[in-house]
Amino acid sequence: MSQATFLNRQALYLRPDPARVIVRPFKPATEPRDFNPTDKTRANHIVDRVLALDSEAVASQLADVLENFLGRHRNLLEKFEARANEMEEAFAAHGSFSKIQRQLIGAYFLNEYSFEASALFNPSIVPHPDQSDAPKGGLRFILSLRAIGEGHVSSLTFRGGTFAADGSLTVDPTARLASSPRICNRESGPDGDHVELIFKPEEELSERVIFPVTESQSNGIEDARFVEFSDGGRKTHYATYTAYSGRAIRSELIETRDFMSFRLAPLRGPAARNKGMALFPRKIGGKYAMIGRQDNENLYLIYSDDLYTWGDGQAILKPEFPWEFVQIGNCGSPIELDEGWLLLTHGVGPVRKYSIGAALLDKNDPSKVLARSREPLLRPEPSEREGYVPNVVYTCGAMRHNDHIILPYAVSDTFSNFATIKISALMQAMKS
Repeated sequence: MSQATFLNRQALYLRPDPARVIVRPFKPATEPRDFNPTDKTRANHIVDRVLALDSEAVASQLADVLENFLGRHRNLLEKFEARANEMEEAFAAHGSFSKIQRQLIGAYFLNEYSFEASALFNPSIVPHPDQSDAPKGGLRFILSLRAIGEGHVSSLTFRGGTFAADGSLTVDPTARLASSPRICNRESGPDGDHVELIFKPEEELSERVIFPVTESQSNGIEDARFVEFSDGGRKTHYATYTAYSGRAIRSELIETRDFMSFRLAPLRGPAARNKGMALFPRKIGGKYAMIGRQDNENLYLIYSDDLYTWGDGQAILKPEFPWEFVQIGNCGSPIELDEGWLLLTHGVGPVRKYSIGAALLDKNDPSKVLARSREPLLRPEPSEREGYVPNVVYTCGAMRHNDHIILPYAVSDTFSNFATIKISALMQAMKS
């Protein structure tokens, strides 16, 4: 199968930018008891030192901090105060504080974090909820990306863009600033925390960064597979992602309707103990449906009555061709076509080379495989094989518009690019 007949690689590279930073809580390491025999912690000591300054020195130090970090963050004083409010344990041994003292103390317990210093990859794409400024015959889209910074901690960031009627793609300029959301609700359950996050209206789409906020995801929110889900005319954007605690992984779910407020919740059941689950964009036979990998090799079809509980599934795709002999997995949610469900897959071949292929599933019974690509649609090219993990192309989700599939993809776990695919030519190639 010749990729040139139906796939058009773009040259629209999205690369990590270490200049984009957010402020994160800083917690000083605890000294061993032999070196700190008192009951005071290092945090107490820092507070003591700030309080020993006279009011003029406090004001001068705070002014210096604000000048030094001018233009790098929104509402920096507000962030200092919010961090101070989280430091009540360090304040407990002290008396009252002035507002300016609390602000300066808050600054000592924050650090800048370059959230995409190392990588910006594994994208997924969905239609923008607001199409009011879409070009005639085209559409607006939202791209989600996995960002990696110091310590290999993954977070979730976004871009906006446009697909025009002539097949051209553009990505909106990236905001200089970056912001974390406010936690507006947190509920603990037997399976973990359910968290609601909200960004401020003035924070642009590309500013918004969802950083790990629960114990289960403390070392990373990885590989979000977004899909526009339709249920009786109501559209909601869901994304399954891998929560990584540093010791264990599991699948969790994001829900949003406006990409400003988000609800994060754990999934449960045997299927949720693995990674790489992808939700169908609508119910099938009255049930929610997923494609996932419950072992280390094959793809399964899994159903749920409630969206959150996922039991054992049925194996429907196994490694068959040389480019996928090591293992296969999904590359995002199935895409509904007239011919059936188009499922993009990744395959791992010799020297752990990752390529992207496709399968066509029956629309009414997705356990039936109607067609399958014998050769990859997309494979690492010589110019796109170097990076943090060489010889990898990967995506977390593509999108249909008219007769095109818009396919964002990652290159070697480092940066991202786009390709477009003509559906009619792809179907013809797969059937032949």
